[in-house]
Amino acid sequence: MAENKGLLIVYTGNGKGKTSAAMGTAFRAVGQGFKVLMVQFIKGSWHYGELDAAKMLPEGSFEIRVMGRGFVKIGAEKPDPADVEMAQKAWAMVVDEMRGGRFDMIICDEINYAIHYGMLEIDRVVADLKTRPETLHVICTGRNAHPKLVEAADLVSEIKQVKHPYEQGILAQRGIEY
Repeated sequence: MAENKGLLIVYTGNGKGKTSAAMGTAFRAVGQGFKVLMVQFIKGSWHYGELDAAKMLPEGSFEIRVMGRGFVKIGAEKPDPADVEMAQKAWAMVVDEMRGGRFDMIICDEINYAIHYGMLEIDRVVADLKTRPETLHVICTGRNAHPKLVEAADLVSEIKQVKHPYEQGILAQRGIEY
């Protein structure tokens, strides 16, 4: 059995906690001396607590790069070309960092949305992931994980919503959702 194999991990599903699961894995990795990069593909305009938490860790151990500009409008129209361009630039940066060897783990936060909305080509993403260094761990989060990504992954966890406070009229809570 391979002890130093980089895993491809997918956290998906309609429940809350996909990014939190990735962050928990990242904190565990930092505790083991890993260097972690988190690239946020969609988030952009809000202030999130994880940005401050990352700054509290030893310098250089956990870096977060916010590459989106906020929520992407979808529906009858295709995503805004500016959002598509940002997602493609974010993926190109991830590929560069995978090849650069500076990080032990890269989290592609909300990449599943970018793939689902057609902002990134799934075949290209899977092909690039297959060429990553064999010890690099990559985590992909977001709803609607593409079946090809699920197939390529070593570990997939689906987070299912059973109950959410929003359904009871409770707004997003500081320290819980942001």
